[in-house]
Amino acid sequence: MNELVLVVEDEEALVKGLSLSLKQAGYRVISAPDGPTGLRLALEQSPDLVILDIMLPGMDGFEVCRRIRQHSTVPIIMLTARSDDVDVIVGLELGADDYVTKPFNTRELIARMKAILRRVAREKEDARDAIRAGDLEISLRRRLVTVAGKPVALTPKEFDILAYLAAQPERVFTREQILHAVWGYDFYGGQRAVDVHIRRIREKIQSRPGAAYVHTSWGKGYYFAYRPAPLAGAQPAAGDHPADAAPGGDEPTATGPRVGTAGGQDPCGP
Repeated sequence: MNELVLVVEDEEALVKGLSLSLKQAGYRVISAPDGPTGLRLALEQSPDLVILDIMLPGMDGFEVCRRIRQHSTVPIIMLTARSDDVDVIVGLELGADDYVTKPFNTRELIARMKAILRRVAREKEDARDAIRAGDLEISLRRRLVTVAGKPVALTPKEFDILAYLAAQPERVFTREQILHAVWGYDFYGGQRAVDVHIRRIREKIQSRPGAAYVHTSWGKGYYFAYRPAPLAGAQPAAGDHPADAAPGGDEPTATGPRVGTAGGQDPCGP
């Protein structure tokens, strides 16, 4: 556990009792007796959760909440001595995650804290798991790709190539690097296997005409970067190769014809 909790409350007895209970539950605790100090600690100490009273000297809890939200998404639980729904609604609209009415059961407050912190942990895990670019989303844990919210049926190797490139956007990978990363060093097939898979990936994930995610670096390899569809009549940016915008634009080489053209042999079958 060991999360840091900031308690912004001017009732000394309440702060003392609550701090003791939170420490016994495994949390680290810092406190502030007024609004300005609470705001400063929230921004300087980066707590994992803030317990914020509404009625505070110097600056009320609503204003503290509003200012915190300008800089941070830290979870905030507001404390109110009034059962009036207005306080609750205002606090939630300002960005608070939950509220508790005084007097409260400390165990209930800690249970609410745990629920919020679990949700935040899941959101952080999902954020680390997902790669997003334009309409494209790649879930590494679920091995799922969606475009504009619709699932895309990629083969295992196609998914591995896309995830490998997307994990380091704008970095150019050679065919050999992609082969070793996806197929392994014991793969004896030709490097054209990469071209065939890249072409299929492009065809499947293109979200709209002209948009592109997987690009050719002429004479080098492939890289991932989101390029939205250009406006009508717009010219390609300097340095962009026409193959970058074409879903099937595999790079020709001196050793053989382009994949997908007459005479091009697909090493991976239909």
